Amino acid sequence: MYSTATSTLTNRIRSIDTVRGLIIIIMALDHVRDFFHIAGATGDPTDLATTTPALFLTRWITHYCAPSFMMLSGLSAYLSGLNKTAAEKSAFLIKRGFWLILVEMVFMTFAFTFDIYYKTLFFAVFWALGGAMIVLGIAVRFASPKTVLILGLALVLGHNLLDYVKLQENSTADILLRIFFTGRGTFLPRPDGGAIVFLYVIFPWAGIMMSGYGLGMLYNRNADPMRRRKLLILIGSVLTALFVVLRLINGYGDPAPWSTQDTGIKTFMSFLNVTKYPPSLFFTFMTQGPILILLALTEQTDNAFSRICTVYGRVPFFFFLVHFYVIHIMTMAIVFLSGYTWQQATDDSLFFKFRPNEFGYPLGQTYLIWILIVVALYWPCKWYGEYRARKRTWWLSYL
Repeated sequence: MYSTATSTLTNRIRSIDTVRGLIIIIMALDHVRDFFHIAGATGDPTDLATTTPALFLTRWITHYCAPSFMMLSGLSAYLSGLNKTAAEKSAFLIKRGFWLILVEMVFMTFAFTFDIYYKTLFFAVFWALGGAMIVLGIAVRFASPKTVLILGLALVLGHNLLDYVKLQENSTADILLRIFFTGRGTFLPRPDGGAIVFLYVIFPWAGIMMSGYGLGMLYNRNADPMRRRKLLILIGSVLTALFVVLRLINGYGDPAPWSTQDTGIKTFMSFLNVTKYPPSLFFTFMTQGPILILLALTEQTDNAFSRICTVYGRVPFFFFLVHFYVIHIMTMAIVFLSGYTWQQATDDSLFFKFRPNEFGYPLGQTYLIWILIVVALYWPCKWYGEYRARKRTWWLSYL
């Protein structure tokens, strides 16, 4: 009985790492595209007037990454807190949340910009992840997992109501609403001439993380694995079906309705072109439905590809931080090898230094660079994952 229980525990946790690893691999494609694709700095891959089906789908598939990170982070928070008191869980989540925001400000901003003066301060994924962890940490201190789930679902289902709230532009209330709920990219000038850029909001993403935390109840030690898999497939299928039906209606759930285009493929792209900033209800249904199904299907999967994915999935913080520096350093090296001067590569107009706007490659070559970077980072990720498993010191839990 002990052997069976241990095997079940290992399988259910490994499936989380497997799915997270697959998401990490896909995520890297989007970041490589930003730096290496010819239109990465100047074009919008979801603009139907200028994009191509291949470029659109390259961007679209990466929509699954951020919300899945949030959901799986909540699920992992539930599992890691099974042997902790509410106060202990809360304290850890809040401290890790603030740590991630600090990493965003110092290390990730520099990874984006390579600007030693920090002229632009970015608040992106780690800001949203850290902020959501703080919200979750406060919630778990005072509420049961079921209540946390209800609060999370309320945020997911209801935050699009704020799309209809109109405040005085650039008033304090308007800025706070945009930063925490509705912003699609909020640029705030600094007194020193620089800028603070909020690319992600907090509470809609926190809703996804809190929902993931509540989902963790399906992973309790005494939970029936077959029932869990059936429920995951059922919930995932319902969410996916709801996305299709509600999106067809074009009602509440996304501020950007789809429309008939001049070709069938463009109409299909319009249908899929839901809002990520902030994550709309349709965006969440579209992405999390299939991910829940994938979680169920991979719980008993053990093959070469799943084991490779698990290597990345066990070290998400490490991969995320390192791969940005690898991408930007490679960009810098290739830019100079391509004949650009220092002045061209560090022009004041560039958000990302050493990435001139006209630099880049076609999509096919961008994919090859993505594969090269992901493969190159396999061994560092494997080493770091094994190191964490051996050491298990308290500070490694923050990394």
